[in-house]
Amino acid sequence: MQRRDVLRLSALAGAAGVLTLDPMTFTQAEAAGPADDHEQTKTLSGHLPTGAPDFVYVPVEVPRGVREIAVSYTYDKPTVPAGTQGNACDIGIFDERGTELGGRGFRGWSGGARTEFAISAEEATPGYLAGPVQAGTWHVVLGPYTVAPQGLDYTVTVTLRSGAPGTTPKPVYPPQRAKGRGRAWYRGDSHLHTVHSDGKRTPAELVAAARAAGLDFITTTDHNTTSAHAAFEGLWGDDLLILTGEEITTRNGHVVALGTDPGTFIDWRYRARDNRFGQFARKVRQAGGLVIPAHPHGTCVGCNWKFGFNEADAVEVWNADFTPDDEVTISEWDNTLVAASRGEGRWLPAVGHSDAHREPQVVGLPQTVVLADELSRTALQEGIRAGRSWIAESSKIDLTFEAVGGRGKHAGIGERLKVGGAEEVTVRLKVSGVGPGCSVRFITDQGQLYGTAVPDSGTLTAEWRTTASYAAYVRAEVRHAPADGGASGIPGPMVAMTNPIWLGDH
Repeated sequence: MQRRDVLRLSALAGAAGVLTLDPMTFTQAEAAGPADDHEQTKTLSGHLPTGAPDFVYVPVEVPRGVREIAVSYTYDKPTVPAGTQGNACDIGIFDERGTELGGRGFRGWSGGARTEFAISAEEATPGYLAGPVQAGTWHVVLGPYTVAPQGLDYTVTVTLRSGAPGTTPKPVYPPQRAKGRGRAWYRGDSHLHTVHSDGKRTPAELVAAARAAGLDFITTTDHNTTSAHAAFEGLWGDDLLILTGEEITTRNGHVVALGTDPGTFIDWRYRARDNRFGQFARKVRQAGGLVIPAHPHGTCVGCNWKFGFNEADAVEVWNADFTPDDEVTISEWDNTLVAASRGEGRWLPAVGHSDAHREPQVVGLPQTVVLADELSRTALQEGIRAGRSWIAESSKIDLTFEAVGGRGKHAGIGERLKVGGAEEVTVRLKVSGVGPGCSVRFITDQGQLYGTAVPDSGTLTAEWRTTASYAAYVRAEVRHAPADGGASGIPGPMVAMTNPIWLGDH
């Protein structure tokens, strides 16, 4: 098949561009009748140079009477010089309803995790959505994520199987509320992957790991698909709330859509230069979710966050094992608190998630501990949005953090203690479950103004006195010992950290 000489810049992928190939056509006669069981296969091969568009669309003309569409693909992986990106190519599919950005045609995405998939009314490969295979123009989508200097050679094979269409099962989604403990601190991990994208855990294995980690809630956030939303049937309980979401994985950063309505798909086919992110951030919120940029300074290709934070509801400052990119993110986040302390714009609460894909990655490392009125989607989101939360490396860690003024004035994490500038304030941290060699730091708009070691018992009550004129806010960190013994002045990895308590009348 010869590719059409068309490279069009369109609303489908904005400035990133779309390459649309000539269609694969299957004759009506070969489709046979609904009572027959007939199969036909066609293959397309091609080459993409460096600088190829983000998305290459292969139209597939699907005739009437098809019960299943199956797709497989391969691409070459030539040797490249050190420091040069090799070939990596994603795949997905849109049905006869079209490929319009944000439209209704999405039927699945597996990124680079699978080399083949199938869709029928009765079932679909994880990452894809079961449903009738209607006649019309479907589009297999290739996403050349990185292309080697030699270019990328690919082959796409499409098989259509005719026969009776079958019945699509009604999806069963997790409930929006669990029994819980009333108003309490609830532990959760809201950036998690399963076999429905590039994870290796099944939903059942993920839930077992969450319970083992002592979590009260999780959010399933597979890359660019909602197929896992209906895959947790029977796995929730009074002890575990399962929220649905998506990791919207663009070429200019990833964002966790936390707690969207089950089955809600959020498109990812745009870059920052296309000026489309705001549209889809609003769609996340319209679907009842939170917009949380993930690992903003991540080192993988496409992981760095380029969209700004105006549309964010919170920011993931700690992702998986604590690394230097988390340190950079926390420092950047802390700088924004200074402006917020002066009333210049809103502040973004910090959260932490494991981003766990497979063993030995630990579910709940880290976890966000949220003060909520109940164990429900709405209450947890309200707590996260208000900053009534802290982050810990495991459920072994417990802490309380408060600021107390005169006449019984009191404020907890995410709250404001309304005191005059000269009024004395006592800041108190209680922490337990900490390992040996750890220390506590109180961070303010001037930086660290207090620090102390945690005893070998792992339990500490630390107090520090200040005023609102000296510290506009204060937040707490618990750190492991530095690997170099402190010679560099760089603190050790995080054990736990809080959102700020604000001090002052405004």
